[in-house]
Amino acid sequence: MGALMKQALHGGNIHAAARTLGTNPKRILDLSASINPLGMPQSVRAAITSQLNAAVHYPDPDCVELTQALSAHHAVDPETILCGNGSTELIHLIARTLQPEQVLIPAPTFAEYERAIMASGKQEVRSKKCGTYYFHLTAHDGFRLDPDAFIDAMTKMVSSYSSPITHRSSLSLAFLCNPNNPTGCVIPRDEVLKIAAAAKKLRCYLVVDEAFIDFCPEHSVIDAAARNPYLMVLRSMTKFYALAGIRLGYGVFPPSVVRGIHAIREPWTVSTVAQIAGCAALDDHGYRIKTLSIIAREKQYLEKSLRSLGVPCLPSAANYYLLRLHGADVVVKTLAKTGILIRSCANFRGLDRSYVRIAVRCRRENIRFLKELTRCRP
Repeated sequence: MGALMKQALHGGNIHAAARTLGTNPKRILDLSASINPLGMPQSVRAAITSQLNAAVHYPDPDCVELTQALSAHHAVDPETILCGNGSTELIHLIARTLQPEQVLIPAPTFAEYERAIMASGKQEVRSKKCGTYYFHLTAHDGFRLDPDAFIDAMTKMVSSYSSPITHRSSLSLAFLCNPNNPTGCVIPRDEVLKIAAAAKKLRCYLVVDEAFIDFCPEHSVIDAAARNPYLMVLRSMTKFYALAGIRLGYGVFPPSVVRGIHAIREPWTVSTVAQIAGCAALDDHGYRIKTLSIIAREKQYLEKSLRSLGVPCLPSAANYYLLRLHGADVVVKTLAKTGILIRSCANFRGLDRSYVRIAVRCRRENIRFLKELTRCRP
């Protein structure tokens, strides 16, 4: 079980699990990655099939057709949109482009922000006064982020590194994941806008990662990026549209950051198939409506079932839950032996080994998970 239990950074490695168990990957129930249980939209399958011959050519490096579709979908300037090989590529490109001297990251949250900063190369040359700082969220508060406290942390970070000569701060960057991964907590739109306004005043870049915002779109701030030269908003199409294997994300950026990213990024990172898939997915309104209906129904079922088992779970605005389990390590290993993968959160900064994250799946799969969970709890 060693290879199977080696904790991946993001979960979702059904291939390693299948090899270890000697089974077909299709038999693995993956609750470690929060992917739409409806699977890829039929409209996307049809578009890819009908246009697959286009894949013999290099992809459009500027993703013009997809960018225009995103521009119309969000009513934002196409010149401010960048597409990526998943939103993770864009997170790393931001770090490489800006090379920030100090960074503020909530904890717990998506680990890729910290990895991107470490990989950017700037960490090696920072002075002792500069680095990455963490805004700790606590279980006592349900891991909810206090916007005023976060603004205070940004203010202290920026003011602490003002140049005595110019009285201007060195380049600062803050991250927010909304809804947060792995907690599922959402920051209301007005509170995010309050933080973004403070970031603008402080001249601190703010990245709002909205990878799961499709499950609560009323809290998105993607429309506000055009009015704030320090705000960047990222979106993912891999979760809601079940395109994880195709890889597609995008973001809205200040023009100066767009130019900087263009100067350093590798060519052709967004495949022709991904661009076709993105355009088709944006047009599929029926899929979005069906997804929200099914996820809402299954969340109610899961919450009620978990309560009956005495398993505490945080309220979640997304398609996953953070659970606290007695003997979580044993539960993770035992479920894995049955072909069910859940995400241990032991390697999330700010969480311990008692926390796990589970995805919301269809009723049949949720029943299977709950049945095995009942059997294996110590």
